[in-house]
Amino acid sequence: MTSNTITNGILKAIAIIIGVFLLLYFLYEIQSIIVYIAIAAVIALIGSPIIRFLKRRLKFPNTLAVITTMLLFLGIFTGLISMFIPLIIKQGENLSLLNIDQLQTNIQHLLNEINSYFLAHNIDVLNELKNADLFKNLTAIPNLLNSVIGTVGNLSIALFSVLFITFFLMKDTQIMENSIYVLVSDKSEGKLKKSLSTINNLLSRYFIGLVFQITILFVIYTTVLLIFGIENAIVIAFLCALLNLIPYIGPLIGGLIMLFLSMSSNLGQDFQTEILPTTIYVMIGYVFAQLIDNFLSQPLIFSNSVKSHPLEIFLVIMIAGILFGVTGMIVAIPTYTAIKVILKAFLADNKIVKSLTKNL
Repeated sequence: MTSNTITNGILKAIAIIIGVFLLLYFLYEIQSIIVYIAIAAVIALIGSPIIRFLKRRLKFPNTLAVITTMLLFLGIFTGLISMFIPLIIKQGENLSLLNIDQLQTNIQHLLNEINSYFLAHNIDVLNELKNADLFKNLTAIPNLLNSVIGTVGNLSIALFSVLFITFFLMKDTQIMENSIYVLVSDKSEGKLKKSLSTINNLLSRYFIGLVFQITILFVIYTTVLLIFGIENAIVIAFLCALLNLIPYIGPLIGGLIMLFLSMSSNLGQDFQTEILPTTIYVMIGYVFAQLIDNFLSQPLIFSNSVKSHPLEIFLVIMIAGILFGVTGMIVAIPTYTAIKVILKAFLADNKIVKSLTKNL
């Protein structure tokens, strides 16, 4: 081996490392665009069965079927936004600088009620909360609201981008596939095409399953909250159901939100005879919904859509959460499913791949 060969090898390796670094840096810089494409791809996957139904059953032209599906999604999105507006306005008024004193008074009253109840059991809860400087930190809430308002412009751009990309992903379904085919050789194109078809089928069923999962939780939460007269029951139920998209952590956050809002909606009533019993019953309903979700909805979604064992799913979600945080936990299952399908197509003889993909 000559010195020129060694030098060329070293230079080639350095060039590859620099190229990979530049690619990663480029992807990091356009991460918002990647997120838009990912969201649009998910919406397109959910909408694909609707488009097929409109084209095959109702004989809609492709463009008309896509426009109808987009209008359906926009109608659902607009309905959800209009549902949240009253709650946002109300909470904005309650948490504004002009009403911060009233907010502190209301919370102080609730804490006094809670403390009176626990003092009867020799537990001084209020003193512990005061030591934690709870009220001092309440002044940060209006600043948070101002920062949220400042993001409205960016959200508008994001919404337009997602809708634009989604429309063309639905209308020209081959755009994404053709852009991927250029990355592989002609020999591998057939395997990749079959893999993409399988991935599309599995993930379509998975995301549709998630919609049904959220719907079931939303119906149960709404019923429980309405029975016990909680204000803004529909909005609270939808928010808690939507949080269930975050595996394991989402239900805990949703439970805390429902606990707090159930107690705060009854401010001014007696804690021991009104607030506490109502909150307990609401939380029993929440736990009941979670049991249905954990032992009925989720197993059906995972087993019938992504063909993975619950323990396998649990480990994948935990690893993704450790590496990439909450975002990793949300995208862990669809990403893992896509990787499994591709591995089965290109490494079907590998023992590990055989074990992981035996149900696909």
